Amino acid sequence: MADSKMAVSQWSPEFVQELLPAAEKTALLYHLSYLCLANFPSLERIIRTRAVETQLLFGSSDATMLKCILTSENLVQSLFPMLAMAVEKNKPILAVKFLEKARAWIKDIITDVDKIVEKYDLHNKDVATATSDVIKEKIDTDKKITEQDQELKQIEKTLNEMKSELQKTTEELAETEKNINSKTQEIQEFAKSISKTSKGLGIFAAIVPFIGLIVKSIYDAVKNPEDAAHIKALEAQLNILIANKTALKQKQWQVQLQTIDWQMKAAKASFDRNSIPDPIYLNEVQKSLSKVQEILIQLKNFWESVGQMLDYLEQKTFVGEGLIEDLADLKDEFLDSIKVAGNAWICFGAGCQQASVMFKLQTKDAYKFLEVSPSSLSKEEWDIEYASVKEKLKKIDTPECVTSSDTPALSE
Repeated sequence: MADSKMAVSQWSPEFVQELLPAAEKTALLYHLSYLCLANFPSLERIIRTRAVETQLLFGSSDATMLKCILTSENLVQSLFPMLAMAVEKNKPILAVKFLEKARAWIKDIITDVDKIVEKYDLHNKDVATATSDVIKEKIDTDKKITEQDQELKQIEKTLNEMKSELQKTTEELAETEKNINSKTQEIQEFAKSISKTSKGLGIFAAIVPFIGLIVKSIYDAVKNPEDAAHIKALEAQLNILIANKTALKQKQWQVQLQTIDWQMKAAKASFDRNSIPDPIYLNEVQKSLSKVQEILIQLKNFWESVGQMLDYLEQKTFVGEGLIEDLADLKDEFLDSIKVAGNAWICFGAGCQQASVMFKLQTKDAYKFLEVSPSSLSKEEWDIEYASVKEKLKKIDTPECVTSSDTPALSE
């Protein structure tokens, strides 16, 4: 079982894979919105203002990711070596001192993430207001379109059908993600219940807060066949949900691309009639921003759980009267746990580093399109720029095919 293949698991370092496409898509969708509102200067200005605000918000997000990187490094370079020394030399007071320092680092991160999440919430409301402004302007100009203009009406009818299909798929995906979170929580709770009956597993779970590694340690250590069978069944159920999520993401992405195509047709038809295209891209901007916000909330929850684990470690290992007896038996398990934890936190820090680089690129380069008004582009230039953005969209967020399996896979 120790050689099982990796699968998606909550808060393995791969979490950043969800963050990268969401942030990249935000800029590209802004770009499409900007292009589709060519020849409407007042609406161009609204888009430009909101896009600049997003750019600044991503800069603040980068600062938060840097704190995550530094804290991960501090855990590996300061806390874990001191815990190892405290165990080897039986100096619990020293361990408690460094655990308190680590909790201060974590509290600082949680405060920062809280502030960023609030900023995303306010900013998303501003984008929603911008969408409403575009819709209002569109209603006013659409009154000028003649009843005989069947071409645009048919395009918009098809576009609305695609939007309905996209909404349905998105709702199915959201429900599946909710079920995945619930099942992951169930696995975590079961892992905690087992770790409470094993001092060695309890120490491991307190130092290594990545559920995949905790589950793997249970497979390696649990002797009760009923417990092993139960955790195996839970992971099998989780893998089925993950496969369903991947299939839905593939379907969602295909419908999104088709919707983009019809939106382009509607935009071109609208230009010829001096009508404002449907602001569908701004709606998608809101969804991408919400996705980034959700991931940051998960990041906050993760650090809160790490703080709770360190509290548990301090109270159950370094403060209790049974310190000498416990650690005499568990010294090797403790030191091994610290070694595994160090590697895991290095990977986590590397994932945060990727997120930081992405936020920097978004802040620096992704919004250069704002420097040129789309109304100044010729028809040929507009077509070329639109095709370029569409091609970039195709290259991101295209989920790979995952087949379901009755055999649970473990994440490390």
